[in-house]
Amino acid sequence: MAGWLLIIVLLLLGGTLSTLGDLLGSRIGKARLSVFKLRPRRTAVLITILTGSLISAISLSLMLLVSRELRVGLFELDDIQAKLKESKQALVPLKKQRETLELKIKKAEKDLVKLGKDLFAFRQGEVVIASGQSLGIFPVKLDNKSNAKEEIENLLAQANFNAFIRVQPGNTPVSRIVLVRRDHIERLEEQISDKREWVINIRSASNVLLGEGFLYAFPVALPDKNIVRKGEVIASLNIRNIKLTRDFLRKQIKILLASTLAEVKTRGSFATEIKVDSNSIQKLFDQLEFKKESILKLDAISTSTSDTADKVAVRLRVTKQPI
Repeated sequence: MAGWLLIIVLLLLGGTLSTLGDLLGSRIGKARLSVFKLRPRRTAVLITILTGSLISAISLSLMLLVSRELRVGLFELDDIQAKLKESKQALVPLKKQRETLELKIKKAEKDLVKLGKDLFAFRQGEVVIASGQSLGIFPVKLDNKSNAKEEIENLLAQANFNAFIRVQPGNTPVSRIVLVRRDHIERLEEQISDKREWVINIRSASNVLLGEGFLYAFPVALPDKNIVRKGEVIASLNIRNIKLTRDFLRKQIKILLASTLAEVKTRGSFATEIKVDSNSIQKLFDQLEFKKESILKLDAISTSTSDTADKVAVRLRVTKQPI
């Protein structure tokens, strides 16, 4: 809208000034006036020329006043073109770098996709060592603090051997695949250097698949002490003898054994399962039929004395309780 308005103003202004210049030239011609000692006719021509120049000057001034783009184009065009040329020249290496970077990004994306597919396929393999699974349980008692580092190195070598034959069966265990953080080893050195009897359990930090090249592990050290004594009732469970079935009783036995394992772990045992005397289970099933409604007490009784590193074995006993 501003452009059209400017054009209209310029047309009106040009027409007005042209008319005024023509009238002024005619009057000067009729009056036979002379400027700069020119003949009247020459003076009229000069006035006409000056009028045309005035029209051009006013038109250009008005356009420059109104249009910033015109001012920039008229007075700064050469500088802008020079800067533009410099910018284009500077962009050439940047474009090449961008193209190179885009190629690298595309290649990285392809490699990432391939790696994801390979990792997914790899993770479908057979798990040979579960997260938290023991790679070896070792009793330790040091008479000299200076022997701690050597003793730990021997334990890690045994754990590495145990892991290697599981992860890479058939290969000679000549390389170290078990990795343990340095701060864990340093803490372990301090812990077992007090001349007490300790039990060290080297555990896997994650699931390990068949054929993997390494695994992370962490050591857990606990004082070697007595956990249960032979004949000790470790855990008990009360159930009502109402429509007692073998399936129901199996479920109760599982609950009892889970409670037993939790109890010995709380005391400091490294046991991962509870071994049950099969004869006591069969005897338990044989005692299913009680004539009257009653409360039954299931006991898990230790069959041997067990320390921190020992397995825990129990037998089951059922007794009838008064209602």
